[in-house]
Amino acid sequence: MARIAGVDLPRNKRVDIALRYIYGIGPFSALQVLQQAQVNPAIRVKDLSEAEVARIRTVIDRDYKVEGDLRREVAMNIKRLQEIGSYRGLRHRRNLPVHGQRTRTNARTKRGARKTVAGRKRSKAKK
Repeated sequence: MARIAGVDLPRNKRVDIALRYIYGIGPFSALQVLQQAQVNPAIRVKDLSEAEVARIRTVIDRDYKVEGDLRREVAMNIKRLQEIGSYRGLRHRRNLPVHGQRTRTNARTKRGARKTVAGRKRSKAKK
């Protein structure tokens, strides 16, 4: 099993798909890494030679910030926004959407399960 950047890549997947299991590498980055390492993207992880794995590993270590370093950087950026008291920092602190989405409806993923509030339902107008 190929282990790159502390992540075990799934053996039966194509290399270009398997590299996406590494935090910080998406579809475009995966193809760029394979191009720089001169590895065929269609080959399966189990069919990679040790030399190819080593080339992929060196390209990722040299050119990309992945896994722990990237997670730490993102966390520090969010922490900085919270400390300076910016609007985005407040949204992160309150666990609400940060990029301007509406919250009156939707935003259920970010806000969590519904909490029923008494008297919220609209009463019918009296005649």
